[in-house]
Amino acid sequence: MTNQPAPGSSGGPPAQSGGFDANRPTIISLLYILSFATGITGIVGIILAHVWGSEPEAEWQRSHYSYLMRTFWYSFLASIVAGVLSLVVIGLLLFPLIAVWFGVRSVMSLMKAQKHEPMPDPETLWI
Repeated sequence: MTNQPAPGSSGGPPAQSGGFDANRPTIISLLYILSFATGITGIVGIILAHVWGSEPEAEWQRSHYSYLMRTFWYSFLASIVAGVLSLVVIGLLLFPLIAVWFGVRSVMSLMKAQKHEPMPDPETLWI
């Protein structure tokens, strides 16, 4: 009997064609996307990103943790700024933009995580 890592926790091969690989970056991305409906799962996702990001993982996973952590914290800060700017109406226009940015970055990470590909530039604020 060999000790093999749990599925999704190593840098192993991606899921078979048509299959779904529930690796850790995928789980965090799904929690972020689900936060549009629940409002709370994004907090669970950022906690998991910080916990799992501190564990030794494959390089492609580390790039996702960095990307996903930046996605959460920058959208959180931007939402605070938009909340303050709502007093002068412009903040109300920023909330949909922040939501789209957050959603697109979450989906981008999800798609690349399914292929076990690293994020090209995890430090960027662009998509």
